[in-house]
Amino acid sequence: MDEVKKLVTDIKNGNLKPIYFLMGEEPYYIDKISEYIEANVLDESEKGFNQMVLYGRDISVDDIVANAKRFPMMSERQVVIVKEAQDLSRHIEKLADYAKNPQPSTVLVVNYKYKKIHKNKALYKALKKVGVVFESKKLYENQVADWIRRVLAPKEYSITPKAAQMLVEFLGTDLSKINNELEKLKLIVPKRSQITPEIIETNIGISKDYNNFELRKAVGDKNVIKANQIITYFAENPKDNPMVVTVALLYNFFSQLLQYHGLHDKSPRSVAQKLKINPYFVKDYVVAAHNYPMRNVSEAIATLRIFDLKSKGVNSSGIPQGDLLKELLYRIMH
Repeated sequence: MDEVKKLVTDIKNGNLKPIYFLMGEEPYYIDKISEYIEANVLDESEKGFNQMVLYGRDISVDDIVANAKRFPMMSERQVVIVKEAQDLSRHIEKLADYAKNPQPSTVLVVNYKYKKIHKNKALYKALKKVGVVFESKKLYENQVADWIRRVLAPKEYSITPKAAQMLVEFLGTDLSKINNELEKLKLIVPKRSQITPEIIETNIGISKDYNNFELRKAVGDKNVIKANQIITYFAENPKDNPMVVTVALLYNFFSQLLQYHGLHDKSPRSVAQKLKINPYFVKDYVVAAHNYPMRNVSEAIATLRIFDLKSKGVNSSGIPQGDLLKELLYRIMH
């Protein structure tokens, strides 16, 4: 995120490079940088003749080069944006010759999503000398809640740890999806407000009481009644609460719990750092570790592996999801 801010600041200050090669698994920042260049490098009066958008599925690398070598009309520079350039992955190395001697009056933006070019190849080496190579890495799940807070802060919003975790568990690590939901909330929630689980439930439709986050806490607390209430809700709403996701999240929880048992330093700060969790949730792991000694944690992980296969249809043909979840929780919690 800091790298993106610096890159945008450089562009805003007129420190432009002839090529921006934007690549990586997370498309959110690739789109943001490309959209910023498209909107801001040229004036509206210049865009008609000097800004074009090409699509990888419709062109060749030779077409990119031909357009990039054009001279601008009645403007200091032109902007050429190539979207979905990953469709040219088999031939993208051919861009190396242009990258070695790019047209100074052209700003070429290549959106190369979900992939990256090899650092030991000629294209990467040439791009690093003359332009910007930006790799947008996918965030780990434990990093997304902090990303949400950082995105909201400049807009004068805050969010509770539970509300942020609800978004992560419902939407996953897709930053574009999460950002879209945050943008909707900004239209409803006044500035300088805190986004709470109640606001998430009312406006996005994620139950604040019946979700994987609450199930994980109920299991950790060995709250059998609460856990069964949640899985009953899941069984009634299977499309919104697929078992495979629930099993994966519980597996991750018990894997972290196993790691917690092995820690020498169990101070909250150390636990948060080692388990890569928000300090707010450390107390949940303390309680769960008391309820599940190391041996029980190992047994739970083994059970979850079995039910992971069952959730995918192995040796469980025709068994309803709700029944599988009930059996899973019974084995773990008793």
